[in-house]
Amino acid sequence: MLELRPHQQDVVTKIEDGFADGHRCQLLYAPTGFGKTEVAMAIMKEVSAKYKKTAMVLDRIVLVNQTSTRLARYGINHGVMQADHWRFRPMERIQVCSAQTLEKRDTFPDIELMIIDECHIQRKSVINFVNENPNLKVIGLTATPFTKGLGNVYTNVVGAKSTSNLIESGWLTPLKIFIAKEIDMTGATKNAFGEWKEEEVTERGMQITGDIVTEWIKKTNDIFGGPKKTVVFCAGVDHGRDLERQFKAQGYNFVAISYREDDDFKADAIEEFSKPDSNIHGLIATDILTRGFDVPDVEIGISARPFSKSFSSHVQQMGRIMRPFEGKKFGVWLDHSGNYLRFRKDWDKLFEEGVTELDDSGEATKKEPDEKEKKEAKCPACKALWIWPSNVCGNCGHEKPLKQLISVPGELHELEGANKKAVIENQNFYSELLAYAKARDYKEGWAAFKYKEKYGYWPNGLKKTMRPPSLTTTNFIKSRNIAWSKSKARA
Repeated sequence: MLELRPHQQDVVTKIEDGFADGHRCQLLYAPTGFGKTEVAMAIMKEVSAKYKKTAMVLDRIVLVNQTSTRLARYGINHGVMQADHWRFRPMERIQVCSAQTLEKRDTFPDIELMIIDECHIQRKSVINFVNENPNLKVIGLTATPFTKGLGNVYTNVVGAKSTSNLIESGWLTPLKIFIAKEIDMTGATKNAFGEWKEEEVTERGMQITGDIVTEWIKKTNDIFGGPKKTVVFCAGVDHGRDLERQFKAQGYNFVAISYREDDDFKADAIEEFSKPDSNIHGLIATDILTRGFDVPDVEIGISARPFSKSFSSHVQQMGRIMRPFEGKKFGVWLDHSGNYLRFRKDWDKLFEEGVTELDDSGEATKKEPDEKEKKEAKCPACKALWIWPSNVCGNCGHEKPLKQLISVPGELHELEGANKKAVIENQNFYSELLAYAKARDYKEGWAAFKYKEKYGYWPNGLKKTMRPPSLTTTNFIKSRNIAWSKSKARA
């Protein structure tokens, strides 16, 4: 049976409230892995039970088939509007539609609610249909609501819990980030959309293919003791095939898929890779795996396709590795593209806050980090992302001298003299939070969140020792609890 989890039922309630408040078109933001499709299916089932018609529009054939399969698994009757599909049943109250098929037919089903998957990809025919039918209710689904013009369609944003909150609750898997040898895009030309031209990205990506393969072999053995399921986001089709050859030359079965292969080959490769005992170690693609790819036991992602401005693609790619799976404690992200540092500020904000309103400015080209920033961003020993202000790497334990600089929001402090005292105070505060949490049987992660509330960053590298809470720490906790209660009362 289709049963929603509490965080999923919460957004359904918010959507119902939004319609009651007069919002005809609403956008549901939720991170990849949240279960937006399950939410959509539950809503469509409820609409159908009231003898009303509803349709879900998807922009890829593979997504149409996946959604239809999942509806059938839950025993939900439906039809599929896609060319020559065996489940063509126009009389059903629930329809799963291919956007391309609807465009070719120049017609839409007679419905009262439309759910648009990946609504940040604004198809003109779908938007026109929404605008031309003022009585139609609309729900747009996306993990990346950053496309310019969304605010012209959707008047209300229903924000799910943030990525950090879902990780803390166990609904998403955290990532270990490693800053690896980067594809050098210095001086590369860009296309009309502000992204680097594919032929240049491909050519430059192929220059470090050997480094990508070598780094993966080292990390998968160091961290997991052997190969784990991996997806590779390559720079271009030729780069993908070059990676496939070099992985296979080292004895690992990686398969590259692209628009050049026929649909059956791609479907068979993904089906085999989805098996728990798959003989495929990794799949390689440019964008086929970015959306709608749902294999939760993937544990390693390789980013080897640089983006100049597409934060959406960066978020979608990382989301493929964050789906939870039994026994999966974390995912590993090997960044050869430079995207993580390029989009780090945007990602940190999205990670902590999610999305509650639309910024209609659209995506913009990001400033490239300089060599100093790149060097300081990673551990010199293991290349893991360095989380300030700790002088100890959270991955390998490598310790930097205390005279190094630490970053505190708004200013830089040198770790010597008075500032060494500040680090000790940070450790004491964290230790007191841990003791407070243990005394009240809170989860350990509660202390980390409270620490971040005060300092603006995580307590990475700090020791998990405990000491009795001081009056100052207790008062801080009380003040935050009071502030939270007041905000909830206002809401």
